[in-house]
Amino acid sequence: MDDTKLMEFVGKAVEDVGALLGGAMVVIGDKLGLYRSMAGAGPLTAAELAARTGTAERYVREWLSAQAARGYVSYEGNGQFSLPDEHAVPLTDESSPACVIGAFEIALGSVYATDTIAARFRSGGGFAWGAQDPHVLGGCERFFRPGYLNNLATAWIPALDGVEEKLIAGARVADVGCGHGASTLLLAQSYPASTVVGFDADAGSIDAARKRAADAGLADRVQFEVASATTFGGTYDLVCFFDCLHDMGDPAGACAHVLEHLAPGGTLMLIEPFAADDVADNLTPVGAAYYGFSTLLCTPSSLSQDVGAALGAQAGEARLRDVVTGAGFTTLRRVAETPFNIVLEARA
Repeated sequence: MDDTKLMEFVGKAVEDVGALLGGAMVVIGDKLGLYRSMAGAGPLTAAELAARTGTAERYVREWLSAQAARGYVSYEGNGQFSLPDEHAVPLTDESSPACVIGAFEIALGSVYATDTIAARFRSGGGFAWGAQDPHVLGGCERFFRPGYLNNLATAWIPALDGVEEKLIAGARVADVGCGHGASTLLLAQSYPASTVVGFDADAGSIDAARKRAADAGLADRVQFEVASATTFGGTYDLVCFFDCLHDMGDPAGACAHVLEHLAPGGTLMLIEPFAADDVADNLTPVGAAYYGFSTLLCTPSSLSQDVGAALGAQAGEARLRDVVTGAGFTTLRRVAETPFNIVLEARA
């Protein structure tokens, strides 16, 4: 045994313990507005930050020290801490493509199911997405929304063949697996001449999405209906799967169903987590996060449904191509990518 390698691994393991606990610290900082109060404020003591946020100084002092140890805030000496501007954006600005705050919320929510998922390792059964902790549903939307906000109308839709022109003129769009409707509402806001329908199998998510549409003044152009990817109705010029195809029990059946509900010349747009086809190429920080999410969330979700294909969050373009073309589509091409997503266009 190489003692140096042994101790290097112990150091990595201890770092991961700190990272696991650090995720909870980040969610606390977000929930209580600690980061937002520190942003642009310069050095603050625990007492000053507590006064700004209506929190208890003793807890804040411990939190600040934990955050400094992880490198999220800077310790300036004399009991003062600051939040660097470069850290404030990812932790507070949910309109920025650099924002990662939602990833911490979904991660925290997903680990609540650790014992449940461990039991599923033995039984082989699934665990439905809707049965996860509420942090999962809210965190997932917050994680992906900045990417949608900054790329959907400016890069992804324009990259599709002839789709932007249809949406500007007025088209029918289906957002399948819409969750709380962030992507659905963004489509409606970006293309006011088009009608958008959001579908999700989770009734609670649809209720939340309808409220958001009403609050945004979009209820006249956006509909939300409870339906799965293999039961939704209507005919559409564009059908979108935003980060959800790999979660489905029967992704091939879902794609086949889309094919039956596309208007002539229609398009299926798939937004999926970024992944290479070879596992070795996914052994990166992003891949580590996605494989973790896939173990706790995505794979159990698929296994809880009929067929249970369990593609996983790191399916990769080649496996997705097999699913899509096997369902009857003749072409699939990558039209865009970000550090977190790949965007694929499927045509009949």
